[in-house]
Amino acid sequence: MAKRLFTLLALLLCAAALWWAYDSFQRRYLRPFDNQATFFDGSQLRLPAELAGPGPIRVMHFWDPACPCNVGNQQHLGELVAQFVPRGVRFYVVQKPASHGQLPANLTALKPLASLPGSERLPATPAVAIWDPAGNLAYFGPYSEGAVCNSSNSFIEPILKALEQGRRVQASNTLALGCYCPWAG
Repeated sequence: MAKRLFTLLALLLCAAALWWAYDSFQRRYLRPFDNQATFFDGSQLRLPAELAGPGPIRVMHFWDPACPCNVGNQQHLGELVAQFVPRGVRFYVVQKPASHGQLPANLTALKPLASLPGSERLPATPAVAIWDPAGNLAYFGPYSEGAVCNSSNSFIEPILKALEQGRRVQASNTLALGCYCPWAG
């Protein structure tokens, strides 16, 4: 009888430990996808004086190290850097104020900017702003729509290719559903 009680107690203890491990993993690594529309308004964004005016195509990546949504687009951003830096596109990063973290090694080509005029009013991150060779804001918004970002659903490649071909792009206000984190606060 004591052996049976001990076995039952051991099984209950193992079941509780397994439930705790599963629950801890789920709370830490699995996040629900919030299917909420976000409006990206780029009318307030300006290039800093040293980058303003005519020049190369400039891409600004807005990054919050604490945002789990960045994981989905960092590989894609690395692919963009590898594809477009050799073609003369310049990539920059603006990190959320008062946040701490480092970009992965494949994104070291992004030049950090302390701030970008108008970025304090960003609605969400990850986000991207692209300025054309004339220094005009061509695009502001998310990398893609949906829970993940890759080259098959990205808004960025077609915009960069159009700008390289000398075509005008004007998409500085976008409404999208995706995985985003608030920028303010």
